[in-house]
Amino acid sequence: MTKKKGIFDVGADINLFKQGIGSGVETKLSGQSKYSGTSSAHTTVAVTVAVKEEGRDLDSVIEIIIQQMKVSGYRERTITDYLNYMVQFRKATNVKYLEQITTDTIYSWLNSMDVSNQTKLTRLKCLKAILGKCFNNGWVQSKFWNGINIKVDKQVKKGVKKDDVMVLLSLLDLNTFIGLRDAVAVLTLYRTGVRINTLGQLQEKHIDFENKLLCMDGTILKNHKLLKLPLDDELIHLLKILIMQNDKIRQYYGQKNSYLFISYKGTSLDTKSTNNAISKQLHKYSKRYGLNNINPHALRRGYAKSLLDNGANLALISKALGHSNLAVTTQHLDLDVEEVVVCQH
Repeated sequence: MTKKKGIFDVGADINLFKQGIGSGVETKLSGQSKYSGTSSAHTTVAVTVAVKEEGRDLDSVIEIIIQQMKVSGYRERTITDYLNYMVQFRKATNVKYLEQITTDTIYSWLNSMDVSNQTKLTRLKCLKAILGKCFNNGWVQSKFWNGINIKVDKQVKKGVKKDDVMVLLSLLDLNTFIGLRDAVAVLTLYRTGVRINTLGQLQEKHIDFENKLLCMDGTILKNHKLLKLPLDDELIHLLKILIMQNDKIRQYYGQKNSYLFISYKGTSLDTKSTNNAISKQLHKYSKRYGLNNINPHALRRGYAKSLLDNGANLALISKALGHSNLAVTTQHLDLDVEEVVVCQH
C-alpha cells in the first residue's frame, strides 16, 4: 500500500504559486458500430450507392460518407457526433432512404428535440454537412436545406480573469499527482489557448524543450493545420516534473503511452470534452472555491484576451487560436465594430 501511495507523491519542490514566484497567467446508424473500422487515410473511396426503387439506402449512404470523412482526416469524435445525430434523426423521422429527407422531415426532427436552440443549431449544422456531401457526390440535385435555420440569441461568454487563475493555482496541492496534473493543465490551457480536446491528445513529442515550443500537428487540431506556440520557463519547468511523475505511474500500472495528461491509473484522458477528467476537475474546483468562470472555454478566452491586451492584432490571435475566420475570433473577444477595425491595424 505504501508503494502504491508513493507514486502519487511529487518529489520535486514546487512552491511557485504559494510564494507568488510564478508569472501567474492558463454507432451506429442502426444501433451498431458497423462503420467504426471502415477505411483508412490512404484509401480511395467509391461514391457509388446502389439505388433501390424507393431510393438510396441511408445505411449505405452514411457508410460511404464516413469513409470519405476518414480519408479527409476528420477526428473520431467528429465522426461519432455525426453518427449520433443521424441516429437521432432516423429515430425521430423513420426515414430509411436519402430521398425521404425533405424540409418537412428536418423540421419534424428539430421539433422533436427538447433542447436549447443552440443545441438544435449544432445538430442542424451536422445534418447539413452530411447532406452537403450527398450533394457533392451527386446523390441529391439541390441544396434545399440551406433555407432552414435556427435563431440563437448571442450570449457573450467572458474569459477567465488572471486573479481567478492564480487563486485556483494557489489552492491546488502540487505535491500530489492530481494537483500537479490539474495545475499544469490549467496553465497550459491559459497560456496556450488550446482546446480541451487537444489538451487530452498532447504527447511528450509535442513539446520542444530546447526551443520552448508547443508543436502540434494537424491530427490533434480542429482545423488540421500545424501550429507552434511559445512556452514560458515556468510552464516548461512544470511539464518536466509532470512527465517524470507520469513515468512513475505508467510504470506501476504497466501502461505504455506518452500522453502529457493521464489518469491516476496512467491511461489517456483523450475523451469527449464533456467527459474529460480535466473538465470535471475544473467544474469541481469552481464549485468548491467559488470561482464562477473556471472552465476550459473561459481559460481559452482568457488567453485570447491576454494576447489582445499585450498588443497582438486580430489576425495573430485568430491564428494562435486555430480559428477558421476572424469572425469567430471577434466573438471570442466580444469586440464591437470599431474595436475590430483597431485590432486589424
